[in-house]
Amino acid sequence: MINNDVLSIILGGGQGSRLYPLTAERSKPAVPIAGKYRLVDIPISNCINSDIKRMFVLTQFNSASLNRHIKNTYHFSFFSSAFVDVLAAEQTPNNKTWFQGTADAVRQSMHHFLRHDFKYFLILSGDQLYQMDYKKMIEAHEKSNAEISIATIPVNAKEATSFGIMKSDDKNVVTSFIEKPDEKLLPEWTSEVSDEMKNQGRHYLASMGIYIFNRDLLTKLMENPETNDFGKEIIPQSIENHKTLSYQYEGYWTDIGNIDSFFEANIGLTEDIPKFDLYDKKKRVYTRARMLPTSKIAGTTLVRSIIAEGCLISAAKIEKSVIGIRSRIGKETTVSNTYMMGTDHYETLEEIDKNKIGVLLGIGERCFIKNTIIDKNCRIADDVRINGGKHLEDTETDTYLVKDGIVVIKKGATIPKGFVIDKF
Repeated sequence: MINNDVLSIILGGGQGSRLYPLTAERSKPAVPIAGKYRLVDIPISNCINSDIKRMFVLTQFNSASLNRHIKNTYHFSFFSSAFVDVLAAEQTPNNKTWFQGTADAVRQSMHHFLRHDFKYFLILSGDQLYQMDYKKMIEAHEKSNAEISIATIPVNAKEATSFGIMKSDDKNVVTSFIEKPDEKLLPEWTSEVSDEMKNQGRHYLASMGIYIFNRDLLTKLMENPETNDFGKEIIPQSIENHKTLSYQYEGYWTDIGNIDSFFEANIGLTEDIPKFDLYDKKKRVYTRARMLPTSKIAGTTLVRSIIAEGCLISAAKIEKSVIGIRSRIGKETTVSNTYMMGTDHYETLEEIDKNKIGVLLGIGERCFIKNTIIDKNCRIADDVRINGGKHLEDTETDTYLVKDGIVVIKKGATIPKGFVIDKF
């Protein structure tokens, strides 16, 4: 079944500087998460689970790997109208600039969208972790005769100062909006929320960056070339003149646009009952189907960790860590509170001998790795010690970056034997 009333637009975001160096060679939606998925798999999977199977992903930075992932992953029936297409910023005779913001990205791509028959635009972000049934939001939008609907999530006072905050009436119609309000203004911005949210002190409705627009309205709004962003311009300017519904969502949702939140979201998957459930059959997360062997683990103590397919592990201990596809970890090595993304391929004995490879893909023997993100295709030699934490100063080298105590080993980096990242 396909909901033919809805066309989904997934915003790939800008350069992704807050997620650097993970975005140095790839767009934000292509960043690997949970050991085997990509960020873009989250909104696409939510759409598929909501019977919305016509999707455009808008991007303009480092889009090659994103294109490859989508091409290799999302195949629908030859007789179906379903598709997932990537639209990168393109210069035309009428427009010679790149996307200037979220709304400008939609404006520049509008001619592609309007070739299709649909009633509603569903605008989504490509860098959030959550599981949501968009059908319910669409039903609420139709039932209320709204022109715009905004998904909102109740937040507490501390969080409210970092979001766009809505104020709604007893019928969930948005009456006003403020961007990142000062703490002193918050008493005037409370909205009606459920008793459970009240008990948690979550009285303020924050925009999740998920919007439904009636087709005709958004087409008209896009005629104004001066508005470049949905959250900062389109939404605040539209509330007074167009009926806007606040659709409250109370499940797990996090914006993983920076290194700290990205790290926490991935390590959070190792909890006994994680807030983001990868095991719910009704909320499957789809990704590329790889024909990988099972993981082989020898003599390793595993504590609350996730191990993806195709791994070869002989470590002493892996604790509270996510180990990605095709990872190799040597003997007597300890990995703790770490996200290892894995590798894109295996190295054969012939390749190692022919190319005289001294440091193999993966983590060597007798290493200690803690509070670290290891990007794809890294080589960490024997006897390396990486002890991330708040005792480390922010710094960057050719092979790694330290930010907020988290060490990020850059994609394809080689860390030599005996190297130490601990105290400066």
